[in-house]
Amino acid sequence: MVPQIKYTKLFIDNEWVDAKSGKTFETFNPHDGSVIAKVARGDKEDIDAAVSAAKRAFHRNSEWRLLDASKRGELLNKFADLVARDIAYLAELESYNNGMVLNMAKTFIGTTPATIRYVASLADKIHGDTIPADGEIFSYTLKQPVGVCGLILPWNGPILMFLNKVCTALAAGCTVVVKPAEQTPLTALALGALLKEAGVPKGVVNIVTGFGEDAGVALTHHLDVAKISFTGSLEVGKLIQKAAGTNNLKRVTLELGGKSPLVIMNDADLQQAVPVAAMGVFGLQGQMCIAASRLYVQSGIYDKFVEESVKFAKNLKIGNPADPSTMHGPQVEEVMMNKVLGYIEKGKQEGAKLQTGGKRVGTTGYYIEPTVFSDVTDDMTIAKEEIFGPVQSILKFDTLEEVVDRANATNYGLAAGIFTSNINTALQYSKLVEAGIVWVNTYLAFNPQCPFGGFKESGIGRENGMHCVDEYLEVKTVTIALPKKL
Repeated sequence: MVPQIKYTKLFIDNEWVDAKSGKTFETFNPHDGSVIAKVARGDKEDIDAAVSAAKRAFHRNSEWRLLDASKRGELLNKFADLVARDIAYLAELESYNNGMVLNMAKTFIGTTPATIRYVASLADKIHGDTIPADGEIFSYTLKQPVGVCGLILPWNGPILMFLNKVCTALAAGCTVVVKPAEQTPLTALALGALLKEAGVPKGVVNIVTGFGEDAGVALTHHLDVAKISFTGSLEVGKLIQKAAGTNNLKRVTLELGGKSPLVIMNDADLQQAVPVAAMGVFGLQGQMCIAASRLYVQSGIYDKFVEESVKFAKNLKIGNPADPSTMHGPQVEEVMMNKVLGYIEKGKQEGAKLQTGGKRVGTTGYYIEPTVFSDVTDDMTIAKEEIFGPVQSILKFDTLEEVVDRANATNYGLAAGIFTSNINTALQYSKLVEAGIVWVNTYLAFNPQCPFGGFKESGIGRENGMHCVDEYLEVKTVTIALPKKL
């Protein structure tokens, strides 16, 4: 069943409006390349209008600023109710627009009401401190919202990223302008409608669909935007950080790329490790910044692990994401498909052994076979660069000390994992590996209570966890002179 397309205009000041230029762009279904809808193409003028609306909504006497913190939490809880009500529709729309297998979309999006409620619970728990400062003074701190925030979303998990960023910013008391990825604009607009239904005041949430080179650039350069939160590629993240530093010194949260190492020790449970490792890189067709794209397997089980991994990859059913039996869907667009196929050719040229997959499936849509390489070495391109596709690279190692150094020999540091039955091995690896999140005997295990973000070039700042709102707050120190001693 094809989901109904309800919203294709910009959402500014709680109104649905055309782009000021009148321009639109097409958004596609990755399953067959067909056009889903024409969406308003916002640019600098529309960003200016959205930021102006957000700035008015942030004024000290606005409805939003005068709202009690607990009321912000209640509003977000009402939004969670509406998301729960529309879960099925939102999952179908996500799958339709970005190619996520529908069953995966239902699983991921099914967790989002709980995520919203967790963030909502933080709204009235933003506390300052009293400070025992020296002298006849009384000092304390206030934590206050940073202001208008520009939130730039990726195409691989649009709903999850929208909710992580928008709900956290609102819990902190900020106002926002959201720029969805041009490949996947539809679910952000649907969520904007639900926020309006929940009672978010005018101007608090604004959504401008469009392209990075005009809408995105305008947002990152706007002098009235106090903070940018971006999830996407390292290359674009560096441009955003540069833009933030050349205008009004915006605060930034950046969640960027990864080349995550997953280590399989000789004592690992292979029945558990093989499928988890496979889905760690084949899930969402490899289009995850935390994909387990460097799989280090200890030499004692290497051949057996490769054999079982090949079997698993061959048994993944490829097909229409809307089919409940499908396990592996398309890449998001033709450009990304061709990029991934290029990496596969590079792997073969550099001497990695192609065990299975490696080809495009059919001529309609953007499908690539789940691909397994063995005999991969650290100097190969497929072991160094983020592929963002269904390519499992299996490398061999001998000792824990060796694999820690090899795992850390990258400019990325987003996620890592290890499978072992030895708790000391797990603790040592978790301590020494340079990554923002480490999974032991599991992978891709997320919950809203745990911080998420990266070391090194994988990003700046954290999302989720009880301190996530701190990324959207300024700390103000107040010092008051006391009367002389009685």
